[in-house]
Amino acid sequence: MPRRSTSLNGVGDNIMVEDMEELLTVREVARRLRVDDTTVRRWIKSGALEAITLPHRGRRQAYRVKKSTLDALLKSPHLPG
Repeated sequence: MPRRSTSLNGVGDNIMVEDMEELLTVREVARRLRVDDTTVRRWIKSGALEAITLPHRGRRQAYRVKKSTLDALLKSPHLPG
C-alpha cells in the first residue's frame, strides 16, 4: 500500500500514514451480509470473523471490521457458521 503524508494541524507537522483502511461497524457489516447484528457479534466472539475490539463504552462491546476482511468473506463460498 502506498504511503502518504498527512498534516495533523495544517501547519506542517506531517506524519507517514500506512495501512489506512476503512473500518466498518457491526451494523454496516450486518447490512452488507444481510444478517442480524447479533449474528455478526457471534461470529466475532467465536473467532470466525476477525475484528478490532474498541474500548468498552455503554452496554455492548464495540468492534470494527476491516473492509478487506469483509471483502474476503464475501469472496468465500461459505459464511461463518
